[in-house]
Amino acid sequence: MNMEDVQITYGMNGLFSIVVVLLCIILCWAVLQELKLESFMRHPRGPKARLLLVVLAVVLGHSLASFILDYYQWARMLTAFVE
Repeated sequence: MNMEDVQITYGMNGLFSIVVVLLCIILCWAVLQELKLESFMRHPRGPKARLLLVVLAVVLGHSLASFILDYYQWARMLTAFVE
């Protein structure tokens, strides 16, 4: 494997990770939209409530993406163990 192949592999892994993280954040944002914030906040449609939802979506989406990417990496490592 030459240096160019290594760079392409790292680039593809980076791109894959970015896409997974962004998709997980979007998924968490969609799920958080279904929460009834009226019971938690005085102004559920205000800017502070929206900011809270954005922060929660990023934190939860990043956590979910980390789990998915770790699981994917562990599964790839197992193929080397089986061979």
